[in-house]
Order: sequence, then C-alpha cells, then structure tokens
Amino acid sequence: MKGVWTSPPSASLMMAMEETANPTKYCLYARKSSERDELQALSIESQVKEMETMAQREGLRIVETRRESHSAKDANQRPVFQTLIEDIKKGTFNGLIAWDPSRISRNAGDLGQIVDLMDQKLLVDIRTYGQRFSNSPNEKFLLMILCSQAKLENDHKGENVKRGLRAKCEQGWRPGVAPIGYIQDYQARKGGKSILVDEERAPVIRQMFERVAYDGWSGRNVLDWLDKTEFSMLRSGSRMYLSTIYRILREPFYYGRFEYPRGSGVWYTGSHDPIISKELFDRAQEKLDVRPSTHTWRTKEFAFTRLFTCGSCGSGITAEEKTKRQKNGNVHRYVYYHCSYGKDRNCKEKAIREEELLKQLVEMVDVIDLDEVGIRGKIKREIERFQDFNSRVLGRNMIRSLIQEETDVRNYVRYILERGSSEERRELLASLKNQTSIRNQKVVVV
Repeated sequence: MKGVWTSPPSASLMMAMEETANPTKYCLYARKSSERDELQALSIESQVKEMETMAQREGLRIVETRRESHSAKDANQRPVFQTLIEDIKKGTFNGLIAWDPSRISRNAGDLGQIVDLMDQKLLVDIRTYGQRFSNSPNEKFLLMILCSQAKLENDHKGENVKRGLRAKCEQGWRPGVAPIGYIQDYQARKGGKSILVDEERAPVIRQMFERVAYDGWSGRNVLDWLDKTEFSMLRSGSRMYLSTIYRILREPFYYGRFEYPRGSGVWYTGSHDPIISKELFDRAQEKLDVRPSTHTWRTKEFAFTRLFTCGSCGSGITAEEKTKRQKNGNVHRYVYYHCSYGKDRNCKEKAIREEELLKQLVEMVDVIDLDEVGIRGKIKREIERFQDFNSRVLGRNMIRSLIQEETDVRNYVRYILERGSSEERRELLASLKNQTSIRNQKVVVV
C-alpha cells in the first residue's frame, strides 16, 4: 500500500502546539506618568482591569502584575521596568502584557532592550489591547514603529510646550508662580490668565525697597522690621527668612522686567503693573552692592569656633575680632566668642573674651574627659620630630629618655592651650569626649 502524503503543519499551528506544551508566563505591566503629556492615559488600575479581562478571554496565564508611576521619556529611569527586564533574562517571564506599546517604552534605549530580548527568544510574546507582537521581523518592526511614534509625539509635545512658554513671555507674562506682592488671576479664561498686584502685600514690598534705598537699611534691618510688625509676607503664613528678603530686593520683576528661563540672558518686558520704579530698584542695588576697597578681605580662623554651642539657645558659637587703637599708637587686638543666633536671633547670651575662655579651659583640664590615646599619639609624634630635628639639624644624638607612656597628658593639654597655635588648639579640643557649651559667659561641660 502506497503512503499517503500529508502537508506539514502551518506556522500558526506549530506555535499553538508549542504554547500548549510550554505555556507562556506573562507579566502584566501597567504604567502611568503624572506628567501633562499623559493626563489622558488610563489609570493604572483601569489598565490592569482591562488587560486581566483580555487575558481571561484569550486564556493567557498572568504570573504577576507590576505597577509603576514613572515617566518613560528617558532610558533606564524606571526601577520597576528595569527589574522586569532582569526577570525576563532570568526566565521568570517570557511574555509581556501592557495596555499600549507606549506603556512599555517611549524612548529608544528601553525599546532596544525589549527587541534584544525578543531576538534572544527570552521574550516570545507581547500582548496589548487589540495587538500581538511575536518574534517575527514584521511584528517586531511594527512594535518599533509604534514605540518610536510615541517618542516622536512626546518630543513634539515638549517642543510645543516650550513654544507656548516663549509666546507667553513675548506677551509679557512670566510663566510660573507670581512672586510675593502679586497674585495669579485664576478667574481669567484659559490661556488668558494674568498677574495682578496684591493690594495687601505690594505696599510692604515698596517700603522694603524704599528703606534700603533711602534709609540705608540692610536685609537684617528689613527682617527685624517685618518681625516686629508681625506681618507675614508668605502665603503659607510662615515667617520671612533673610534669604527671602535679599531675593525680593534683587528681583527686577518688581519694576517690570523678567528673565526666562533664569540664567538664559533672555529678558522680556512684563505686561504686569510694576510695584516700584526702575530708579528705586537701581538705587536699592547700589546700597546692597559691596563696593571694592583697598582692604584685602580674608577668612579668619579662630581657635574655638565650631567647637562650642550656645548654652541658652543651642546655636553654634562664632567669633569676631575687635581692634582698638590708642592715641599713643598702640594697637590692641581682642577676640570675642558669642552666639551665632542660628536658632534664636534674639538670644541674650553675652560674648566672652578669648583670654577668659582660655583661662576657664585651663582650669577645667583635670575634669575634662580626654581622648588620651589620640593625644598620646600626638605627643609621640612631637617627641620624634624633636629628636629628628636635633639629630639632623643640630647634630646631636639625644638619649631617648622621653618615654611617651610617662608623659602627663593633662600637662601637655595645658601647654597647648596656653602656648599652642590656633590650629593646635583646635586639633586638641576636637579630642574632647565631653559636649561643651557657653552659658552666662561660663564654659559648661556635660
């Protein structure tokens, strides 16, 4: 009997037979960004619900569902997606379900990873709502086109936003939140919103510039004045900070000009009503600017700064130098340590002279808890340096009778406090185990 010839099974039948033998393990990936270009996208839970219904209808096995709220504009920026890629490489999943190709990728980098996984047959099937992408040239090409189209739309939207902001600036309206002294006109129609003068705060802004320009006030003077009037310049009701004062006094928006974006060098004339004149602004800047002089400024390093705290308010302790010139030509230098007023600008703690502070520290050496191991190490280095100096420079061979262990550590501390340099004193006090503060002009050791 002659054999009966039969045609080979079709590709679709072979795929169905393979899926039956090795069912695809799908991961449902749902993503939504909070950015404006995705406001119309389905919510994450809506995506999950729709795709679970589709999977149930088509008999797909979802092993795990993963959710992510992150933009897909830039590559390698989505932690959940990157973990998904690694799990596909490990074989945890070999199928992917998503609402739309744009949910998977909107950039070339992430799209390249997906296509590479399909080329390696680690990812055999991708399902979206109404579409399927398997490891075939045509379907991979279609997937790349759809994801590239999502990237193109995203890039165009970014350009459109920038174009719209430039058009708004050219009309005289600065994008963003209005500065203190102005309020947004939220009642205007969309696209026609403007900035209005805040009738409550604008007069105070004007007075700030006038007091600096005409009365020579500093930012600190302005801040003290605002605190005394108990007037809150901020919409949140919180107190004003010194940095905010200077930011206001340097803002050209108040006389009708603005730069956008900041630092770009592109300036526009505003359509808003100015609160001050250009002349008043310029005069205030002259008062704020530090004029160059023949005096060379330098940062002074004092021995005990950043080592104590204020016993009254907990702020740090800073120092300043005072110079007194007598009629006979003698010049006396005094250093005072006082509260930095970082936590309480009205702290009443009095300043203490460096000599008095040093005297108190010397008297307290016997009760201060010291890091003796570290100090003995420094003593040892001093002895070795001294011996090396004698042998190399003076040509003397000293008998090594100086035994580090027998050195009185506290006598060494007294010596450094009384005779050492500022740097040596700072290094020494850094080895204190106690917390030290200054209260009522007295050193307090805890």
